[in-house]
Amino acid sequence: MATEEGARFKKDTVNKLLHLHFKDERIKVSADALQLMTEMLKVFVQEAVARAARQAKSEDLPTVDLEHLEKVLPQLLLDF
Repeated sequence: MATEEGARFKKDTVNKLLHLHFKDERIKVSADALQLMTEMLKVFVQEAVARAARQAKSEDLPTVDLEHLEKVLPQLLLDF
């Protein structure tokens, strides 16, 4: 059995996050849309981690800190 590495998000959690921003509580999210949003969130987090790691490496630091994420976040948000 192959194991998947990286960020994982429960579909139920993503569904609840989406519904926090809906004005009409009767809105439903299809299974396909929920799967797509879950995958997008996973890709977003993986990209954020990769960019923060590159930032730390460019500063010759062995660990990634919150400040590295803060430095790359504005451009990451623009790219997505």
